[in-house]
Amino acid sequence: MLIIYQIASSIKGDRAIWASFLLLCLVGLLAVYSTAGALTWQDRGISTTSYFLSHLLHVLIAIGLAYFCHRLHYRYYQKVGYFLMLVSVPLLVLTLAMGRSVNEASRWLELPFLPFGFQTSDIAKLALIIYVAQKLTQKQEYIQSFKEAFMPIIVPVILICGLIAPANLSTAIILFFTCVVLMFIGRVHYRYILLLMLLGIVTMALLIFIGNVAPDLVRVDTWISRLNTFLHEESGGYQVEQAKIAIARGGLLGVGPGNSLSRNYLPYSQNDFIFPIICEEYGLLGGLLVVWLYVMLFLRTVVLVTRSPKVFGAFLAIGLSLMITIQAITNIAVSVHLVPTTGLTLPFISKGGTSMIFSAISLGIILSVSRYIEKLDEIAKS
Repeated sequence: MLIIYQIASSIKGDRAIWASFLLLCLVGLLAVYSTAGALTWQDRGISTTSYFLSHLLHVLIAIGLAYFCHRLHYRYYQKVGYFLMLVSVPLLVLTLAMGRSVNEASRWLELPFLPFGFQTSDIAKLALIIYVAQKLTQKQEYIQSFKEAFMPIIVPVILICGLIAPANLSTAIILFFTCVVLMFIGRVHYRYILLLMLLGIVTMALLIFIGNVAPDLVRVDTWISRLNTFLHEESGGYQVEQAKIAIARGGLLGVGPGNSLSRNYLPYSQNDFIFPIICEEYGLLGGLLVVWLYVMLFLRTVVLVTRSPKVFGAFLAIGLSLMITIQAITNIAVSVHLVPTTGLTLPFISKGGTSMIFSAISLGIILSVSRYIEKLDEIAKS
């Protein structure tokens, strides 16, 4: 009990953000345990308990990493920005060249000296946001010259997003949009923001051309198929149709924990389509609670930004919060047929080790900024 008390007393940072994070993890544990029964039926020989314990282990590691990262001063991350960028580029190239195909995409990289595979795009997302926040901090005045904007910011954004897009277009688009918002907040001249968007369109056109020539390298056929399904099929395809059935079956209060029927028919109900299972079991109120937790996390981060005396902390917190929130909103939007189907997980809820761990690291960095602000407030009051 003494150890638990000491750990609890050492937890700093915004309490609302901590609460949102822990509640989302709890919702994820309940939802993954519910979907595990259907998964074990499909993959006989693996027990429900083993699926749940695997996710529980990832959750515990994620909470531990969030705690560790929030104890470090956020300026430490400014120092590792360049290193992470240097590591991310070759890892993304390796993923395209020799990554393991999952759901028709080479997103996972397995290295011989590691006992597990991981998604290199998660490392690249974190690296790019830290890097852009760092570069914007170095030029706190209005960035209006080509030299200040092009090579330091625009080229790295295009490079990283362009390397992520062939295997994970939705992640690349969200990361690109986050960087555009950061540049706008960082007072980069509008002509260079427009230049970045133009180069993004050119890069997309180039990837489509490469995909038509080398379909194994760029999944253009998958992109077109998902877009056609979204535009021309009223139901949104089999997955979205089953997702909407699950949400409708849940009604206002849901059918109760563990009583989902759609988990037996909805593919990827443990990760990409876990939100409909939550709505089916806990109803519209349960689904709205999940949405509210993500909104609360983002709004509390905005409050941090307005209170942060340091520019880097503000850029870093808002960039990472945008990534988490936009990914969550996009995942939920897929389930109700508002956007085409993507391969995005629901942060802190979906089963998936790499996504869970790097989302927790991002949250820990946000809490590190919050912890620093709290310390300044305590000094000011004393």
